[in-house]
Amino acid sequence: MTTIQLKPIATVKNERTEPIDDNWGSVISEIELCDDIPTEAFDHIGDFSHLEIIYYFDQVDDTAIVFSGRPRGNPAYPKVGIFGQRKKDRPNRIGLCTVELVAHTGRIIHVKYLDAINGTPVLDIKPVFKEFNVQGSVRQPAWVSDLMKEYWT
Repeated sequence: MTTIQLKPIATVKNERTEPIDDNWGSVISEIELCDDIPTEAFDHIGDFSHLEIIYYFDQVDDTAIVFSGRPRGNPAYPKVGIFGQRKKDRPNRIGLCTVELVAHTGRIIHVKYLDAINGTPVLDIKPVFKEFNVQGSVRQPAWVSDLMKEYWT
């Protein structure tokens, strides 16, 4: 088996300290580059409206990792495999979120719609290209819309 080693390229800074599932819409996060990443890594990032942030759920307990379960433990939802949901308790603890770029100054970007708590290590940042967005329509089960109804409020 291949060993993969990653190191953070930046850190999330915001007022959220607990991994709460809802009410992320008003959170503005700063993402600050680590000292060993040069400032020019952000050159022209402001040309984009949205970014993909890949981050590491560093506070997930190894014993909490699951491979199947009801989303948020809700008995009204079906039992779903971990790869059929976006739960933080994942085998590799990797998170991915598409964010709106609000501002860029030097070594810091300010973003909206990032569901990562204060201190979360960022593994990579990619600009959103509309050509990489969904081709065709998105299909999802009804429970997802119910689960997400308060997420971005």
